[in-house]
Amino acid sequence: MTDTGMDDTGPGDAGTSDAGTSDAGTSDAGTSDADTSGTPPGGATTRAVDPACLFCKIVSGDLPADVVRQDAATVAFRDLEPQAPTHVLVIPRHHVADVGGLAHERPDDAVALLDAVRDVAEQEGLADRGYRSVFNTGAEAHQTVFHAHVHVLGGRSMTWPPG
Repeated sequence: MTDTGMDDTGPGDAGTSDAGTSDAGTSDAGTSDADTSGTPPGGATTRAVDPACLFCKIVSGDLPADVVRQDAATVAFRDLEPQAPTHVLVIPRHHVADVGGLAHERPDDAVALLDAVRDVAEQEGLADRGYRSVFNTGAEAHQTVFHAHVHVLGGRSMTWPPG
């Protein structure tokens, strides 16, 4: 098997606070326990936030990131240790451990996450060339930041099968 380098074990997740990143675009990325934007029908009226979560700190603007896209439900930013010429992480503003939990708790946010992946691919010039979307779910899949996220990778030929 070929190692595609798509695990979440490096500073691309855990080190998103490195000084080498820009906080451009994060000033409007704040959220709070009272944020009601994107409320799912019949669902929770607030977004969960974990004050110890690195990604929640990026959402709130407490940690800098090179934000490339954001909306009411998602934030997308460049990975600090890219595994491809384009490597962007797309996260929901709502704190939940993984994409399965997001789909269960806030299905509208799960759809927004996938819409954001498409938008990032288009914005980065990958939509017509091809790109890979990767969800690492759980410790055995090398998820190290337990806040749902998807890696958008492109700009080079991808091998199969992955890692």
